[in-house]
Amino acid sequence: MMKKTVYWWMSGIVVLTIAAFAAIYFFNLESVVKKVPNAVNPDGPPSFSQAIYGDFDNSLDKPMDVAKIGEFLYVSDTNNKRVQVFDTSGTSVFRFGKEGQGKGQFKFPYGIAGDGKGNVYVADLYNGKISIFEPKGKFLKYFNDKKKVIESPAGIRIYDEKLYVTDVQKNKVFIFDLNGKKLFEISTGTNKQDTFKAPNAVAIDKKNNDIFVSDSGNQRVQVYDKNGKFIRTINGSKNGKGSSVFVNPRGIGVDSRGILYIVNNLTHMVYGFDEKGSEVFHFGTMGDQNEQFYLPNGLFVDEHDQVYITDTLNERIAMYN
Repeated sequence: MMKKTVYWWMSGIVVLTIAAFAAIYFFNLESVVKKVPNAVNPDGPPSFSQAIYGDFDNSLDKPMDVAKIGEFLYVSDTNNKRVQVFDTSGTSVFRFGKEGQGKGQFKFPYGIAGDGKGNVYVADLYNGKISIFEPKGKFLKYFNDKKKVIESPAGIRIYDEKLYVTDVQKNKVFIFDLNGKKLFEISTGTNKQDTFKAPNAVAIDKKNNDIFVSDSGNQRVQVYDKNGKFIRTINGSKNGKGSSVFVNPRGIGVDSRGILYIVNNLTHMVYGFDEKGSEVFHFGTMGDQNEQFYLPNGLFVDEHDQVYITDTLNERIAMYN
């Protein structure tokens, strides 16, 4: 029963803070968009490219995460209990998975990632497992969590032969090698009492190997070095010590410039921060038009700095380059 309420707990944990941000969201005209073309500002945001909806008979229903693996985009089509696959032009290619608790089945497919062989890892928040598939969707095996520490896997990413997993029920991030050996875990920030609350997504800066965690219930993103040593808090205030601009931060990713993208779920926006933790741009507002979002969630930055954002209630993937 507890696992079935995890997602709603994640979304509802910040309800009491929404009122404090309402005035900022509705009356600050800059919240609509703060964009400077890249040609003028090298730290500027990406430009909208297209939206992906899926086929008429196979539309997305609450897409939660996205990852480019090889030449294809893999999307956790959560309410449909499956994964949908698209080429980068937005054409639906194939799909796999169905509702259930068996091999190749899902109850709440959430985070998605790929390894160097093109295999696809899908975290099932309610089944408590990470399934591994061949690139074409054939089930291979469950990730071998040797010590059985994973309970509610949410965001996952793979980098340098390591799997990074957020566990929203245990309020931790686990780091494994791909054989299932736990290397270390992260659960605290500035001190032992400063713990995570529903950590949602994880990303790795390939330039510095830093680890970023969206600590959703605490309205912040925490930054660590490659060994898990705390570096800083990012919440939109100076040095991360003031009031946060975030309301339920979710998907995160880092581009080749070192700019960190953060999805601000309940204000339907995406922020960009430089390597020092200072805001350099934000874009988006609530709506269903291009460059608008309705409860965006997952975010992925590919090797060409293209940005993919799951726009959950608009049932689409927004692409930026």
